[in-house]
Amino acid sequence: MDPLLKELRHNPLLWLLVLVPVALVAAQLLPNAHTLLFVLSVLAIVPLAALLSHATESVAEKTGDAAGGLLNATLGNLTELVIAGAALRAGEYALVKGSIAGAIVTNTLFMLGASFLLGGLKHHLQEFNRPTARLHAALLFLATIALISPSAIAQADLLPGAALTQKLSVALAVLLIAGYALGLLFSLKTHREIFSGAEHTQTGEPAWPIGLALVTLAVATVFVALVSEIFVESVQKTAETFGMSQAFVGFIVVALVGATAEMAVAFSAARRNRLDLSVGIALGSASQIALFVGPVLVLLSYTIGPTPMDLQFWPGAVVMVFVATLVAAFITSGGRSAWFVGVLLIFVYAVFAITLYLLPPQVP
Repeated sequence: MDPLLKELRHNPLLWLLVLVPVALVAAQLLPNAHTLLFVLSVLAIVPLAALLSHATESVAEKTGDAAGGLLNATLGNLTELVIAGAALRAGEYALVKGSIAGAIVTNTLFMLGASFLLGGLKHHLQEFNRPTARLHAALLFLATIALISPSAIAQADLLPGAALTQKLSVALAVLLIAGYALGLLFSLKTHREIFSGAEHTQTGEPAWPIGLALVTLAVATVFVALVSEIFVESVQKTAETFGMSQAFVGFIVVALVGATAEMAVAFSAARRNRLDLSVGIALGSASQIALFVGPVLVLLSYTIGPTPMDLQFWPGAVVMVFVATLVAAFITSGGRSAWFVGVLLIFVYAVFAITLYLLPPQVP
């Protein structure tokens, strides 16, 4: 416990942890103060993300960047799953689909781009493991094809009704989950040596003991999930106050807040010249959402949703996911990055965000 207590005393950002119980209590006492709850929930997630950042880096010191990146992506995506699950129970399927597509694009473009930018400002040129980037790009292409199929068929009016679209979505969901599981087997077991990152010397603060790091990860993830529930319940009313469409809220706002914990780790790793970890988190999280979280939500909709949810996204979302996948595959093909590469990725993300804000789509 001593390393954790020392971190709490000397890191002013972690003092914001007092807002976690404040947000939880405020949600019970002032359930209709949506803007206040929105602000409190966002501010409470920030220090929790910082805790996750330090704990994940400590785990990565023991397990390597590939496994560390997967662990952080998985824990971070639990937040995405909780946020989407709350919206699923409420029948807000447009918000759920927007958050799925938005999380893929946010992680692929914004998180990866900001990691390249922040790392490049400190280090002239950085390198990362190319096979890792290629694997995740291939998985994202698989997911994009699966998203295109029901949307394209629906647009072509080749199916007689929604029932067959839902059957197709279930079949594709199972296929994507199987593809993701085999991808994990390939990268972590049968061909593990290909995806191992470069060795790193210990710099800065010493790593926490592995037991403390894992307990901190688990506890922080639980609190992130609790605060995320408050966030998703208040974000819609707050969005209406600021004139944001449901598509923009799901695609941009929910995706950014849901990825806060992962971003904190990815940015910190990039600044420490551990770009293998940053790329593993950003692209690993995107592929996990596309091939696991999204399909799981489709299957969960049959039990917790008012009606089954399908994989038919509005055309603009499919195009943005496809473009983001292409851009990420092209940018990461060389295995090197500099600060301007990050700027380009962020600018592509900004184009999508501005377009969604000014020209909100008619979401089915």
